[in-house]
Amino acid sequence: MPYITIRNLGEDSFEEKKSEFIGYSKRVESEEEAKKFINEIKSKHKQARHNCWAYVIGKNMGIQRYSDDGEPQGTAGIPILEVMKKSGITDCAIVVTRYFGGILLGAGGLTRAYTKGASIAIKAAGIVEKVNGLKFTITLDYDLLGKVQYVCSQNLWHIEDTLYEEKVKLYILAEIEQAATIEKELMNSTNGKAFIEKSEEGIYFKEENRLYKDVSI
Repeated sequence: MPYITIRNLGEDSFEEKKSEFIGYSKRVESEEEAKKFINEIKSKHKQARHNCWAYVIGKNMGIQRYSDDGEPQGTAGIPILEVMKKSGITDCAIVVTRYFGGILLGAGGLTRAYTKGASIAIKAAGIVEKVNGLKFTITLDYDLLGKVQYVCSQNLWHIEDTLYEEKVKLYILAEIEQAATIEKELMNSTNGKAFIEKSEEGIYFKEENRLYKDVSI
């Protein structure tokens, strides 16, 4: 099961029959972080009629909590939670704030509004995948640089940085599953003349073909 979460923070809003809905999302690592975030939004919007929320934590989505915060049962917290579950997103807390505009939406209308509030909050934050990765440091002579750049380009291996000294140093962040393949291809393309160092494994965030150590906004 992929470990999918959000970049860090997201915020967006919309109006539905004169009620304003503001969706907030944040990446969290624990229930304590989730509760702190929820309380921060509640404090920010003390005058709002409702601050409905949900959060999912753990690689297997083992911790799931939600609250309708005064809305009819099942019309707010669960719809917010379902957006995360259907998207496969974990380590995420969402609060949808509602400023009541005087027009009742009905159960169906509320469910759609809170679903939309959660969805736009996630979209605003952006989705990433957590993976196990490492850092490659490749040292080589200048005449081999073009070959290595070509191999990386063909395989969509993103070169994070290039350092030009007595020799060239390239830095690549890669998933653990790709490490052996990358090392083999780079050594083949340079006839074994590249010097490759690997850092210890760690947690990285993945967007498309690129890894990041941190994606906080």
